[in-house]
Amino acid sequence: MDGRGSTTPASRPVTRRSKSYGRSCLEAPSYFWQTTGHLTVLKVPTSRGAAKSQNITNKVEPEHIALLVKNEWKLSYVTPLHGFRHTQLKLYSKHLSAFIVAEKQQGVAVEVGLELGFKVTFTAVLGMAETEEDAETVFIQIQSKPVFAAAGDSPKVVWRGWLSCVNGDPEYLRSLPPDFVSLPLFCTSGPESLTSLVKSWFERAFDCNFGTLNLNSTTLNWLAALWTGCHPTCNIRYLKLAWSLPTQPPLDISYTVNPQDAWELWSSVHPEESADDGIDIKEVESFMAGLETHFFRHFKIYLSAGKLVKVSTAIGSAHLDGKIKIGNSDYITTLLTLLTECALLKMPT
Repeated sequence: MDGRGSTTPASRPVTRRSKSYGRSCLEAPSYFWQTTGHLTVLKVPTSRGAAKSQNITNKVEPEHIALLVKNEWKLSYVTPLHGFRHTQLKLYSKHLSAFIVAEKQQGVAVEVGLELGFKVTFTAVLGMAETEEDAETVFIQIQSKPVFAAAGDSPKVVWRGWLSCVNGDPEYLRSLPPDFVSLPLFCTSGPESLTSLVKSWFERAFDCNFGTLNLNSTTLNWLAALWTGCHPTCNIRYLKLAWSLPTQPPLDISYTVNPQDAWELWSSVHPEESADDGIDIKEVESFMAGLETHFFRHFKIYLSAGKLVKVSTAIGSAHLDGKIKIGNSDYITTLLTLLTECALLKMPT
């Protein structure tokens, strides 16, 4: 295997609704916990299907897909939105814009410089939902125009964010009250001050709560294996891994693996002739152990003693601190399915 490494110190069934309104999700502190009924217990999957290429532009507008790819996104989870309606997005745009202006007039710092005002746009990204239980993705964009901008200058995009639910656990979603919409995955790009204001408005308007969605090493292991398995149909170009070892001072290790070598290792632990095309966690663990063993042969460092913090390929990247980048829309469903799962599991029970 041709690899390169470097080290640097350093939770009652309900009547189903029309899909256009989406589906309810987890919990909001006041309304949800007053609702009788039970929650389905979510379990961490030990197996999942292989990543499959999907020309998502056949069902999602290309310009909408373009909004999601290439940018780096910070992840959060959000509990169910009470009373949220996809038919009211224009109204929400006006309300959020007015809220941001009002907060700024009260002295709340907004780190985008001098501006005349804010324009907020809510857009339904139709086609991202994979099941009847999934609510359609909602994209939010905030623009502002500098005070000293020329008359013909266009407003500048200062913040982007989106809420999504892709392949959410169906039994779990069906067990939730009908007045809640499930969009548990919240991705943002822009100043933290604006992110905080957007979250605050959502919490007041829809009685929900947000929380940080950090990833863990197991999730990163899954992504490394799933993306490597895509190599024959979509050249991943590289497999870059980063570990942090608990030494004094901490040791940061970057490890780049030739994509064909990574694919051959993956094929050895997950034969192509496997009947159901399912992937088991033991295969993922074997794959990662093989990479770590190869690294040890060259550098005599046990990566298993540290923590995997980042995985990156041309298809996408993910970091332990909850940052992702989507590089290829053909495999976006695989990534968002995994992240939706993480968001649902992270919510308080």
